[in-house]
Amino acid sequence: MSDEVPGSAPVLVARQAMATRFEFVLHGPNPAGLRAAAEEALDEVERIENQLSLFRPLTDVARINARGATGPVKVAPEVFRLIQRAVTLSMATDGAFDITAGAWMHAWGFHAGAQAPVADAAEKDVTSGAEFLELDAEAFTVRFTRPGMRLDLGALGKGYALDRASECLRDAGVTSALLHGGTSSIVAIGPPPNSAAGWKIALPTREAVLLLDESLSVSATWGRTLEVSGIQRGHVIDPRSGEPIPGPCMAAVVCPLAADSDALSTAFLVLGLAGRDRIQQASRSDRLWFSTEDHSLPT
Repeated sequence: MSDEVPGSAPVLVARQAMATRFEFVLHGPNPAGLRAAAEEALDEVERIENQLSLFRPLTDVARINARGATGPVKVAPEVFRLIQRAVTLSMATDGAFDITAGAWMHAWGFHAGAQAPVADAAEKDVTSGAEFLELDAEAFTVRFTRPGMRLDLGALGKGYALDRASECLRDAGVTSALLHGGTSSIVAIGPPPNSAAGWKIALPTREAVLLLDESLSVSATWGRTLEVSGIQRGHVIDPRSGEPIPGPCMAAVVCPLAADSDALSTAFLVLGLAGRDRIQQASRSDRLWFSTEDHSLPT
């Protein structure tokens, strides 16, 4: 596909997946070809959901959660590599990002979609920590070395799905597109028409970010919340303590890959401003934002 034809309208496609709305905007001279490529990319998002969902019993992640404490569970090589990447990111953030925080999410009631009885983390019989994952790179198996564990790849799953979708679009020859999942995970392919500097994205803080063949992820405490000891807390868990982090706060990170920006924005939210240097080193980027103001939309 060649450069945008002046005056041609963008192609917009959307689909519900991963409990959110994915929307793609594509530019180019062949609308029919763009739409076909976008539908294939959305099919890829659904394929990823069928590997990573916690709530579909036959997915690789659901099978790990069901049987990982009793023995090794074989998974698709692609899923295994994503779990390996997640462990690397956990180490790079000193455990502030950790896919085994799913045990805490479940214990607090976020997975059930309802508030759990208020209790201290110490009272909840769960285990977390990437060091308790046993990964066999030859057999592509995953095992929990302690009981009470539960994986949740939600903190990087949308970003990973967008990375795979963007690969599909690039393979189809798309040179100008903006992809997002729930507006919090964004991938830019090339520049938009008439703006070589990149796609202009507004953060909740009303700052503007330019994206060019890179990703942006925003994590925040608002949205799903519960009240703990009179304090309203968001659904983001500090894996090191098992406690929901207090809010309001928001973190945003730009990275080449959306899976990384998803994970690192979550870690930045957990670490706060004190973790800026660590996140900057992990992301290899100085395009980081952190705010302690409530920028949620009014209800």
